[in-house]
Amino acid sequence: MDTYIIGIDIAKNKFDVALIKGDKIRPKVCQNTPAGFRELIEWLNRNGVQHVHAAMEATGTYWEALAEFLIDEGHSVSVVNPVRIANYAKASLQRGKTDKQDARLIAQFCQREQPEPWQPRPKAERELLAMVRQLQHLADCLQAERNRLPVSRTSVQASIQATMDALTAQINAMEQQIHRHIDQDPTLKHNRDLLLSIPNIGEKTMPWLLAYLGDGTHFRRGSQAAAFAGLTPSPYESGSSVRGQTHISKRGHNDIRRVLYMPAMANYGRKRAFIPFMERLKAAGKAPKQIIVAVMRKLITIAQAVLRTQTPYNTELHAH
Repeated sequence: MDTYIIGIDIAKNKFDVALIKGDKIRPKVCQNTPAGFRELIEWLNRNGVQHVHAAMEATGTYWEALAEFLIDEGHSVSVVNPVRIANYAKASLQRGKTDKQDARLIAQFCQREQPEPWQPRPKAERELLAMVRQLQHLADCLQAERNRLPVSRTSVQASIQATMDALTAQINAMEQQIHRHIDQDPTLKHNRDLLLSIPNIGEKTMPWLLAYLGDGTHFRRGSQAAAFAGLTPSPYESGSSVRGQTHISKRGHNDIRRVLYMPAMANYGRKRAFIPFMERLKAAGKAPKQIIVAVMRKLITIAQAVLRTQTPYNTELHAH
């Protein structure tokens, strides 16, 4: 069976497709819905295409449903870091930028680079990720109502308070659902215990790390997990004269950076763990904020290590 290349530029409501067939690139636009997914398959069938290697960018969460659908249909899918596509566009001297052009570019990238196929996470992990995202959405809504309450008119304060009470009840219910879900899955339960062995990784942070890192096989090294979270350094240098301040890349999942901040603060403030590591950074002249970010990076690196090796946190191995 011949395998054809398609590039997909995906957005919240629709996606653009570029199919490479022979010396031609054929475009198609579908809605980012289950009906749109079926429309894509029907269009491929009409074009005599039975199997594709599809490539798409990891843009937020918009790509997930389509990627899983295509894999379930027996196709190969590569989910590519948007930075790689951007760099390829620069190298290819792409002049314009439209959704149609981006789909064509992604298809050409896939044809030339042959990126590795992506494998969906186990169903239990996918469900856990959906739950923690919903929990965060509820928390954001509750905080928005809390911010409104003090500045609202008296006539609507009772309504806002009722909304807050309802959101609080939903948050509590979702937290219980998350813990039941983990308890009922032996793999998730075992990996939860590994994560909770890490200093200051508690019940709030653990589900996020568990949902994104899984059993540790999604990344080969801790540095890859740190890059996934956008916690790798991004130096700003050019020639011999330009020496800008180094920042973290932030080209990754903000969810993980957000949940790691408080454990890193706890480690920094209490100094119960990673003392040699933090003292070394202080001696090198690092500012408190830089040290906290470094501890965040260390925490996700350790989380990746304990999950991949299936070994609890070891002070002798990880504290330095």
